[in-house]
Amino acid sequence: MSDPRGARLLVPVLCFIITTIAVMQTSVVPIVGTIRDQLGVSTTAAGWVLTANLLAAAVTTPLLGRLADLRGKRPVLLTVLAVVLVGSLLCAATDSFALLLLGRVLQGVSFALFPVGVAVLRAELPPQRLIGAMGLFSGTLGVGGAIGMVLTGLMVSGGDYRRVFWLVAAFNVVALLSAFLVVPKRRRAEGGRIDWLGAALLAVGLALVLLALSEGGTWGWGAPPTVASAALGLAVLTGWFLFERHVDLPLVPPRMLTHRPVFVVHGAAFLVGMAMFVSFLATAYFVQTPPAVAGYGFGATVLEATAVYMLPGALVGVVAAALAGRLIHRFDARWVLIGACVLGIAGFALVAVVHDRSWQLIVSGILVTTFVSLAYAALPALLVAEVRPDQTGVANSINSIARTAGSSLSSAVVTTLLATLTVAGTGGVVRESAFVAAFALGAAAAAAAAVLVLVGGQPATRPLSDREEDEVEATALAAEWGSVSGLAATPVVADDQAEAAAARRG
Repeated sequence: MSDPRGARLLVPVLCFIITTIAVMQTSVVPIVGTIRDQLGVSTTAAGWVLTANLLAAAVTTPLLGRLADLRGKRPVLLTVLAVVLVGSLLCAATDSFALLLLGRVLQGVSFALFPVGVAVLRAELPPQRLIGAMGLFSGTLGVGGAIGMVLTGLMVSGGDYRRVFWLVAAFNVVALLSAFLVVPKRRRAEGGRIDWLGAALLAVGLALVLLALSEGGTWGWGAPPTVASAALGLAVLTGWFLFERHVDLPLVPPRMLTHRPVFVVHGAAFLVGMAMFVSFLATAYFVQTPPAVAGYGFGATVLEATAVYMLPGALVGVVAAALAGRLIHRFDARWVLIGACVLGIAGFALVAVVHDRSWQLIVSGILVTTFVSLAYAALPALLVAEVRPDQTGVANSINSIARTAGSSLSSAVVTTLLATLTVAGTGGVVRESAFVAAFALGAAAAAAAAVLVLVGGQPATRPLSDREEDEVEATALAAEWGSVSGLAATPVVADDQAEAAAARRG
């Protein structure tokens, strides 16, 4: 960089931006029940505050990554921040549920800021500073996610949910101004074009499939809307794949989906995503269950569930993220992923067998969060070893979609499981065996991921000297998916539990 002051400020500014995004993504989750009550909508409708954001993230991230490559990282970064600010202001100012959903869609594009921020650091920092900067960058993301949950628990207890969006909007303003002043201008990349039709087909297909996964538990897995949405989505994705095979510059090269080692990594991402949400969703339900009513649980409040039971795992996940790159640099990423799955199996087995003491849930959460952080660190390193450098971003975008699909499916399955296995005559108290089954499902997903990688994967073929870039990618993405995604699951179920308890009292 030509400006030494700008070089010194770049890392702090990007860290603040990613803190803002982490706060925004996690702080909204605890207020879903409050939004439901204050806007007078159903629980199913309120869930769309999360679903709309998730769908927007899934369908825009690949396109925005491609735009950053072709149009420049700074313009895309500033544009995304501006769109997110508009979304935050809309959420804060409106009394309309429809406009709130629109604001959440606009906020969903913020998921692209992390890979764009990684690209900015890679382009602007010398190699000797890059790994250290990425460690700080990714660790800040995890800490920001924890801050977001705790802030929401403190701010919105009995108050207006809009306080959270006003706070997020203030963060957004500072982030946008800081990026405008500090992120350097660079000449636009030459050549290349955007596969707009491919992007549209991918967006529609993904939206329909993720919609079926997210709402299947509510609509019914065999209900016509679920079946139609899934079938149509798969048909569109099939057409998209056939179309991409005949495009000179496709948005996603078909090899990203058909090459065996790459396909194995995507499958493992799907399974790890499933295991992650099984843990956090089932744990959140369990710790908030009143023991006097159900005979198990701890009767934790929303703030206790996040600060006591989830925060320790999140903080350890940040440490695991910081160490992940070094582990992958020293050992093969394949074995790091398999070892991480062993930790996940141990965490799920512990809480499935013993769960009558708080420390057992906390230790289980630490093991599972470490598993997720290390696993999602190893996945991009395995991808980098199998794809060309100019396809790394696209490959990780597809891997991100696989993670999202796994998380959506497990969320719907666990919710359906806990809603179905209830004690008769108790107003919806979940059976303890339902939680054991949910944790067993998480262990099975972790075990399946380990077997898939052990049998179908292969060691990285790049020489050790070329893996420093893998270390950077791994350290960053471990925190992105291990901390933010894990923390985001907690308080939704708190609202559902509170609703069930109110029904019992009524």
